[in-house]
Amino acid sequence: MLNRLYARVMRHAASPHAAWWLAALAFSEASFFPLPPETLLVPMVLANREKAWRYATLCTLASVAGGLLGWLIGAVLLDTVARPIVHLYHAEATLATLQEKFRQWGVWIILVKGLTPIPYKFVTIASGMAHFAIAPFMLASLVTRGVRFFLVATLLWRFGAPIERFLERRLPLITGAFAVLLIGGFLALRYL
Repeated sequence: MLNRLYARVMRHAASPHAAWWLAALAFSEASFFPLPPETLLVPMVLANREKAWRYATLCTLASVAGGLLGWLIGAVLLDTVARPIVHLYHAEATLATLQEKFRQWGVWIILVKGLTPIPYKFVTIASGMAHFAIAPFMLASLVTRGVRFFLVATLLWRFGAPIERFLERRLPLITGAFAVLLIGGFLALRYL
């Protein structure tokens, strides 16, 4: 079943509309959707390694644009919608602590967490909730997302054929490891 799904994703990754889907996925992951852009970036680069840098650039720019939407969700919507909920649970101190952490460590939080398996939307929305300054937020997002996507694209460009064979042979193991990392990212966000 996974092999058929993998073959289908590879066919779609080589389609003429794949770049639009990649941009939409990167944008939505940075603001509201849980699936990381690498789920489409990897097969797209493997299907057409000459376009690795174009795909990494598209993924980076779309993710940063989606991050701006996530920041706005945190700054505008959560402030008006979540404030009563925060008050209901007497969590004003927790929110104040989050805002203070972003004032002190905001750029570092964005840079480090943008490279981890933690969904980036949590970073973008939290940045908006903390009313972290938009210019350093955008710059840090550009750096961290660019490093992440260009690293993936570079590795796939350089070692594409062996990586593709590895993926094809060990797809269930990789899928399981990805699920563990994703769940681990959610748990780390909740308890750290």
